[in-house]
Amino acid sequence: MEIDTLTHRQRLESVVAFTKPDRTPVALWRHFPVDDQTPDSLAAATAHFQRTFDFDLIKVTPASSFCLKDLGCRDEWQGNPEGTRTYTRTAIHHPEDWRKLKVLDPRKGHLGQQLECLNLLIKEFSDSTPILQSIFNPLSQAKNLAGSSQLMVHLHKYPEAVEAGLKIITLNTLGFIEELLKTGIDGIFYAIQHAQYELLTETEFARFSIPYDQQILAAVKPLWLNMAHLHGENVMFDTVANYPVQVLNWHDRHTQPDLAAASTRYSGIVCGGLSRVETMVLGTPADVNKEARKAFNDMGGKNLILGTGCVVPVTAPYGNYMAARRFVAESSLSA
Repeated sequence: MEIDTLTHRQRLESVVAFTKPDRTPVALWRHFPVDDQTPDSLAAATAHFQRTFDFDLIKVTPASSFCLKDLGCRDEWQGNPEGTRTYTRTAIHHPEDWRKLKVLDPRKGHLGQQLECLNLLIKEFSDSTPILQSIFNPLSQAKNLAGSSQLMVHLHKYPEAVEAGLKIITLNTLGFIEELLKTGIDGIFYAIQHAQYELLTETEFARFSIPYDQQILAAVKPLWLNMAHLHGENVMFDTVANYPVQVLNWHDRHTQPDLAAASTRYSGIVCGGLSRVETMVLGTPADVNKEARKAFNDMGGKNLILGTGCVVPVTAPYGNYMAARRFVAESSLSA
């Protein structure tokens, strides 16, 4: 691999400023099951991953329950190849439960532990490498609090109750962000799971997601590297493309728009290009290189962070990670 002329931080600062960096940035991330249950073990696993592959940003990926356990949720590791944990207990069972959600102290409990994890990573990496904390938007948190099907029932039958819960969830998220801003973090990875036409209409998304998303994105405006993750298929791309973030990430290899089409509809930075299962898990380094080359060409070599549309499964081979890292090094030499 080449010797980089810029640090990861300088490279992404250049990309966000729409100036040409020394090479295309690359960022891949994954869950760390079992290790994600304590702040020091999650920090250690994340640090080892970064030292191994030297990606251009660190996306910190706790279990999705980190913001919900203190509200009564429970989960366990059952071997999902995504690295995600299975919820074994929800906190919402009846419509009135939404109004009973409590306001959390972000410095204590599981939120406080996540701040501990971030402080460990920032101490080691922040000088050279941007760090992003995963934040699930309020509607995604509501889904985990109630379960997918029950959320949808409550949303349609008891919308005011759900909205009351969303306000409390948003308040808790804003409290966590207030503490997050004190750590010196560079941005958030903002996961949006319900901007899918199979789940909600645009009118429903405008009611149950956008107002709360706006509050949270306003709170992280001081950060310079916020990434919105648009989860799922048949997504409301143009709606989320208007969100005030620096980077947009979605399952571009599985749903429209692909990168070529997105480049005509979105002028910001995109993160994607690699199939996380078909290529990163089941493919070969040659497949990774081929797909990365297509992404590079589709974007004209600019406004791109090479990555996948979501977490890389824990079964992805070492060689495929290295192939992605090697591609950006070699593409800079041939540019």
